[in-house]
Amino acid sequence: MPLPAPFDRMRLPVIGSPLFIVSGPELVIAQCKAGIVGSFPALNARPQSQLDEWLHQITEELAAHNRANPDRPAAPYAVNQIVHKSNDRLDADMATCAKWQVPLVITSLGALEDVFSAVKGWGGITMHDVINDRFARKAIEKGATGLIPVAAGAGGHAGVLSPFALMQEIRSWFDGLVALSGSIAHGRSILAAQALGADFAYIGSPWIATTEANADQRYKDAIVEASASGIVYTNLFTGVHGNYLRSSIEAAGLNPDDLPQSDPSKMNFGSGGNTKAKAWKDIWGSGQGIGTVTETAPVEATVARLEREYEAAKVALAAATA
Repeated sequence: MPLPAPFDRMRLPVIGSPLFIVSGPELVIAQCKAGIVGSFPALNARPQSQLDEWLHQITEELAAHNRANPDRPAAPYAVNQIVHKSNDRLDADMATCAKWQVPLVITSLGALEDVFSAVKGWGGITMHDVINDRFARKAIEKGATGLIPVAAGAGGHAGVLSPFALMQEIRSWFDGLVALSGSIAHGRSILAAQALGADFAYIGSPWIATTEANADQRYKDAIVEASASGIVYTNLFTGVHGNYLRSSIEAAGLNPDDLPQSDPSKMNFGSGGNTKAKAWKDIWGSGQGIGTVTETAPVEATVARLEREYEAAKVALAAATA
């Protein structure tokens, strides 16, 4: 489907996924200026009042960029809301998003009709994280504008289904906006996501290794040094299954090959489950696609690399099918 404004002016069909702790105004602004959607979890702004400050900063800097670059406007930005009973900030954060009329709200871990209708009320778009077709149908029934199928191999909380299976099922009944997530870190993978029927590629882990990311340098270095074989899938650290860097688990004194299961009813996003290590701070999330990340670089350089790879993939495909 044709992308709605302002998403039709993007350099690449890419949404930078919200990264807990890592995504802040600097990263989001750099992503948007580079021509892709930048996003951050509302919970990254602490205390809650800081969310208003961040949205003011993002809005003002992107507006200034657009005035100075009318032929190369910034892409829109997004805020991620964790729609789960453990999030006691949701109402306050949604009120702040309403104040700034956030163009895209990404919802995770719960689909609430009130959230979707509120965003629609100020003219925004909602996209909801799903790991299977059943959750996708529920989200659309409750009023989500679009979907983010989180396929196997995605960083952080991820599903286990192949993107081929997940996209095929969703596209059999849904023709709205879709951003595919799962091991996308190369330009040819962006094109592959489109071939599967996605409007956007949803990319997370490569941004951790950018200069603008709010990540420990050791985390950035670990992303550069790791590959798909260095990713471990476990629910120990938050109660929800996710993908994490093996090296960070080992550094916490744990055996990645012998991790116990956590009680999913005691979901806690920072406790580290039954361990002293804290998820995201000590145990670092990552997707399986990071083998293509070979250096720490500015966001603009990373977007430029993805663009070169994407255009080369289109040329190669055209030649192969001529």
